Amino acid sequence: MKIIEKIFGTHSQRELKRIAPLVAKIEELRPQMQALSDEELRGKTAEFRKRLAEGATLDDLLVEAYATVREATARVLKTEHYRVQLIGGIIMHQGRIAELRTGEGKTQTFLLPAYLNALEGKGVHVVTVNDYLVKRDAEWMGQVHEFLGLSVGMILNGMTSEERQKAYRCDITYVTNNELGFDYLRDNRVVYKEQLVLRGLHFCIIDEVDSVLIDEARTPLILSGDSGKSTALYEMCDLLARRMQRGADVQELTKMDAIMGVVQEETGDFIVNEKDKVINLTEAGVKKVEDFFHIQNFADAENLEIQHNIVLALRAHNLMFRDQDYVVKEDQVLIVDQFTGRIMPGRRYSDGLHQAIEAKEHVKVKRESKTMATITFQNFFNLFERKCGATGTALTEEKEFREIYGMDVVEVPTNVPVVRKDLQDAVYKTKAEKLKAIVDAVEEAHAKGQPVLVGTITIEASEELSKLLSKRGIQHKVLNAKFHEMEAEIVADAGIHGAVTIATNMAGRGTDIKLDEEARAAGGLKIIGTERHESRRIDNQLRGRSGRQGDPGESKFYISLEDDLMRLFGSERLIGMFNALGVPEGQEIEHKALTNAIENAQKKIENNNFGIRKNVLEYDRVMNEQRGIIYEERLRVLNGESMRDFIYKMITDITENCVDISINDDAEVDEWNFNELNTLLIPTIPLQPITQERLVKPKKNSLKQQLKEEAVKLYESKEAEFPNAEAIRELERVILLRVIDRKWMDHIDDMEQLRQGIGLQAYGQRDPLVEYKMSGYSMFDEMTQNIKEETVRILFHIKVEQKVEREQVGKVTGTNKDDSLAKTPAKRTNVKVYPNDPCPCGSGKKYKQCCGRKA
Repeated sequence: MKIIEKIFGTHSQRELKRIAPLVAKIEELRPQMQALSDEELRGKTAEFRKRLAEGATLDDLLVEAYATVREATARVLKTEHYRVQLIGGIIMHQGRIAELRTGEGKTQTFLLPAYLNALEGKGVHVVTVNDYLVKRDAEWMGQVHEFLGLSVGMILNGMTSEERQKAYRCDITYVTNNELGFDYLRDNRVVYKEQLVLRGLHFCIIDEVDSVLIDEARTPLILSGDSGKSTALYEMCDLLARRMQRGADVQELTKMDAIMGVVQEETGDFIVNEKDKVINLTEAGVKKVEDFFHIQNFADAENLEIQHNIVLALRAHNLMFRDQDYVVKEDQVLIVDQFTGRIMPGRRYSDGLHQAIEAKEHVKVKRESKTMATITFQNFFNLFERKCGATGTALTEEKEFREIYGMDVVEVPTNVPVVRKDLQDAVYKTKAEKLKAIVDAVEEAHAKGQPVLVGTITIEASEELSKLLSKRGIQHKVLNAKFHEMEAEIVADAGIHGAVTIATNMAGRGTDIKLDEEARAAGGLKIIGTERHESRRIDNQLRGRSGRQGDPGESKFYISLEDDLMRLFGSERLIGMFNALGVPEGQEIEHKALTNAIENAQKKIENNNFGIRKNVLEYDRVMNEQRGIIYEERLRVLNGESMRDFIYKMITDITENCVDISINDDAEVDEWNFNELNTLLIPTIPLQPITQERLVKPKKNSLKQQLKEEAVKLYESKEAEFPNAEAIRELERVILLRVIDRKWMDHIDDMEQLRQGIGLQAYGQRDPLVEYKMSGYSMFDEMTQNIKEETVRILFHIKVEQKVEREQVGKVTGTNKDDSLAKTPAKRTNVKVYPNDPCPCGSGKKYKQCCGRKA
């Protein structure tokens, strides 16, 4: 591979050669664009749209459109696009990922593909990682788009549906990945078309594309509602977990030990496997649980909930750490994004883990949620017709981008050569020695006025370091999830002469660190990494904060053998070698073998994480296919298509199916099981009981025909009870939507349980994924059949009471407790909605707690 690259250049170098002529043409148009008045430059938008309508393509317009944006940016923002930004803009329009280093101006680069693709009038989404950047970029970069006559909107957490609709109808909409994903899920639960906020998924530009599509892809988006389950069990399991003793870690057996049948003795009540994040109870632990809950056999199926919750409680205490994985703020447990160090608003750990952590931290335990809709970021962003992105660090994950998203990565050179010095890692034996060395290095740099940015992996580590610096009298600022409101100000000031800043992870901060003249003279920004992250990419992001646009700077990572990365994934042989050398306390070791071991440990974790994400995707592909079918069906109903023929087909299908189940083709009429037929059919379609005497002809096909005709006539008589056809059509539509939603929610739960248990298939020499797919398809067929049956049953059992007022009004009430019935707003079909019924607006709340409160 390296020989080929030497001869033909890297993939990126070859792609840059192809793009070079386009860049030259854009630059050649500069004098022509400068000669235009503001009005003439603005008029280009209407001209481009006219040419598109006449048959031109976006590619035909690219050169002129980019030259137009470049000139508009120079006039509005007083900054002209660099050549490398033009290159990045072309790469992104082609549906690829541009690796633009930190400080190269990704935000301004996005103006180019956003403007060009917005000309089609189908909407462009610029996706970024937090609300601060959404607001900043929409207001800052939006000035250029508005100057050129395009509308710009932004989506922020807490906005109403009406505000969202307005923002999404703009030519260009700035939004976070979370808000966009949740809006998609919510849109697929609305009852009326007017409630939709999105208008399609056409073209998106993803900022910090590696953070969004790689780091966050392990956790699916989950739209949930209250399940109504009690929270007492979480508190009881937390109480028990505090009394249980952690056993010694079980060491991996050597091959010889395994051959010889060596068995390791268990100690304590449970064992923690930190590498794989797994907890297992020992025999002693099982006995403690049985005694505590007064149960005979922990393994019994009836104790599944206790089994699940005690493991959750132990996970909360032994694998989930405050100020690392989450923070507690205003009596709430808030998740911290491990890659960006930011709080993730609205996100909760699934499957009860969040409740277990709430019990551990003694905050109010919220009721366990029931999943109403879910999707992974991989599958969501693959729904876009076209997508692209940019980041400072994507090349290490190119294989994943190609395999999962069909996007390649093109590395764009920097505008000015990088002069930052990246020094070798300093390795120490203990954490205490490492921290002392870090504080010494900060003090030395601070004394000469050189600004220092110290990157930590956890909030806890940032606070520990802050205390040590305070003891030395070194003034500094701390940026972590607890102080994220001051983020922009802290980051912007980090390049001032003598500034010392501690930051928990630096991905997607979106604010450049600018040096003042004194800081530049003192050697530029000094980057200190307090340990290696499990991803090389995150380390590179920290490094990239220094040395922007030719600035001086340096970076160095400090590591100890007690760091999690080295402790869990470092080579035992290497640690043994370190000890054998008899290194004096406090001495720094720099060795190529150490650097290689650290990089290998990171590669191990990266490969492991890629495997996890790929596995999530493989399983979710089954759900994705099914989700597509359900959402497409829903959209048909939502678009107001008459469901009359569809309902009639459901009625005849159910009738035929019941006959087929009850009566064999070759059975004589005397052998027909009329009891079974009546039991299956009559609860759904309330026909007169079917007996041999009622038969028109003693043939199975004749019976089918007879019952279908009777069922259709019965439904026609039900239709006649309504004041007009529109009322029954609307009711059919709403009931069908609600039944689909409820059955789909149950199916999501069933599929999750199937997935958790499917691993056992491996013991039977079967592929769990294949078994999951087969079972999943079978369950989906069963769900669609249930949707038909429940919809028909509800419609047949609706009672319509007629009242004479100024005009005939139909009042519809249910004769059963099915809550699908109560979803129709009175203003549209006059269906009675009771206080405890789910609200017709689709919020997931009870009517009395939602629209009923306003009524």
